[in-house]
Amino acid sequence: MCGFTGIFALRTARSDPRDIDFGLLRRMTRAIAHRGPDDEGYHTEPNVGLGFRRLSIIDLAAGHQPMGNEDGSVMIAFNGEIYNFQVLRDELQALGHVFATRCDTEVIVHGWESWGLGVLDRIEGMFAFALWDRVQATVLLARDRLGKKPLYYGVAADGTLAFGSELAALTPVPGLADAIDPAALEDYLAFGYIPDPASIYRRIHKLPPAHFMLIAAGEPLPVPRRYWSLPSPGPAPASMDEAAEELRRRLDAAVSARMIADVPLGTFLSGGMDSSAITALAARHADAPLQSFTIGFPGPTDERAAAAAMARHCGATHVTETVAPVDVIDAARFQAEVFGEPFGDHSSVPSLAVARLARTGVKVVLSGDGGDEAFAGYRRYRWHRIADRARRLLPDRARRALLAPIAAAYPKLDHAPSWLRAKTTLTEISLDSAHGYYRTLCKLHDDERRGLMSAKLKSLLDGHDPAAGIVAALDTDADPLRAAQMVDLATYLPGDILVKADRTSMRSGVEMRCPLLDPDLVAWGIGLPADLKLRAGQGKSVLRAAVVPLLPRAVLDRPKQGFVAPLAAELRRAAPRLRGTLLGPAMLDTGWFDRAAIGRMIDQHEAGQHDHGWKLWHLLVLEGFLARHAGAATNAVNPALVA
Repeated sequence: MCGFTGIFALRTARSDPRDIDFGLLRRMTRAIAHRGPDDEGYHTEPNVGLGFRRLSIIDLAAGHQPMGNEDGSVMIAFNGEIYNFQVLRDELQALGHVFATRCDTEVIVHGWESWGLGVLDRIEGMFAFALWDRVQATVLLARDRLGKKPLYYGVAADGTLAFGSELAALTPVPGLADAIDPAALEDYLAFGYIPDPASIYRRIHKLPPAHFMLIAAGEPLPVPRRYWSLPSPGPAPASMDEAAEELRRRLDAAVSARMIADVPLGTFLSGGMDSSAITALAARHADAPLQSFTIGFPGPTDERAAAAAMARHCGATHVTETVAPVDVIDAARFQAEVFGEPFGDHSSVPSLAVARLARTGVKVVLSGDGGDEAFAGYRRYRWHRIADRARRLLPDRARRALLAPIAAAYPKLDHAPSWLRAKTTLTEISLDSAHGYYRTLCKLHDDERRGLMSAKLKSLLDGHDPAAGIVAALDTDADPLRAAQMVDLATYLPGDILVKADRTSMRSGVEMRCPLLDPDLVAWGIGLPADLKLRAGQGKSVLRAAVVPLLPRAVLDRPKQGFVAPLAAELRRAAPRLRGTLLGPAMLDTGWFDRAAIGRMIDQHEAGQHDHGWKLWHLLVLEGFLARHAGAATNAVNPALVA
């Protein structure tokens, strides 16, 4: 688990190589030093340079990177873990390859020599890497199947291709971070994150999950190509009991595969079902007492007692910490430093705190992330399925003619009992399936979002529609539940959940592994019939059945809780400073926002008329980013004018 950077003279012919700027490469690499506090390494030769920061996990003595083959004609900088590397190592040794280390990284080097691009089909794990082949004069960039490890790239005006593990690695490159993409800005306001392949900067892109680029000197930058897709569902289990038994077997294997490390390993334990199941299985496979880590905030969402009870059940050594209230505005501003672009998932604040706590005892942690996506744990899945059934009962014309006007006129009752807050449900049913699901994902709906924008920003957007990506990803011919899960697999999981997991853990010098996000396990879970995942109004039914033998009844019966601190009250208390921040120069000097509209939102929240807590938090995060990167804001361009 590490971080890497690189430079490639893309527009230079093979016959006329040029030296790379080592000073720039070193600045890029040291910008992500937090990802690898244990070691630093470089490889340079004409046309190419690779930089590396290492967090030592496997083969502590001999795992220095960049790493190469015997004659140095193939070099790699790699971030992640290959869980089947021992099997691949044996296979490659049988083919005559000689290994110099015990590291998983080396199997990719020799795998490339024997299998070419086929190595991507063979490696199993979480990864992003850059591989240089001197003989072919090519750079291979690749990212794992679900997008657990990040990879950014961009081409500077002089033809230099730069790439790296975080946005911070690319911002030192002249010209790459000089212009904000207004379309990405609107996507952030819509979703709270910026979906792949865009970044907040016009010239910097994210390589999507399960994609690669094979880049040759002197040739145009290729379009990323997909090497893996979620397979079609297999035969359905005959019963819930059969499905639960199979899931338990698969989950145990996924946990076992992720226990390989030459350093101490622990778990994040919230006291909820997913993290408790991972902890219970990990404790069975651990050679020594497992360490588990929990943080909590005083109040109704405090899970420390439940987590401690689960740790005792597993025989784990439990470490807990009470998190003092943080200044909400300072926390929002710190998001830009951690993520490099606007990122609004507020649960990243406690996630960073628990990662820092874990680093006091271990270097590797297992987490329960992924259960909601693979086994339908989110409430929105249940409502989307209900809404889709309602759509089938009402013809399209009737839904638009009857429900849309009712939804538009229905008041927004933030503080009313849940059975009276029907505006969102009515609106979703009035729309088609894809646009209805898009609305459930929105943090700021279209009318709210555009109401905050100035005429200047609207003109820059030139009709950009954040819904387009969701509409393209949702298969209207599939089962509604599976269709919604597939959308999240393509957007929310890599854009939000896995970004949060990677940045908060790596900021703390900890490697996070997610057994529930084993790609084969995810494919199997998403392919299950809907009634095995949603039953009696409850999500993750099959996962719940699978972990019954592992967990105390109290854990299974606990209601689902979000890993967040309450925002609404904090923002009301901070209203004077909130007003000064959001109506300050970082936001308003761009000329992109309507001062009066932002002011009304703050006033309504302070007076208790509406709960705008999450919307104001997202605006605060954006303000924090703009305050750090104001120069790029002034250079925003119309995306329609960019080739």
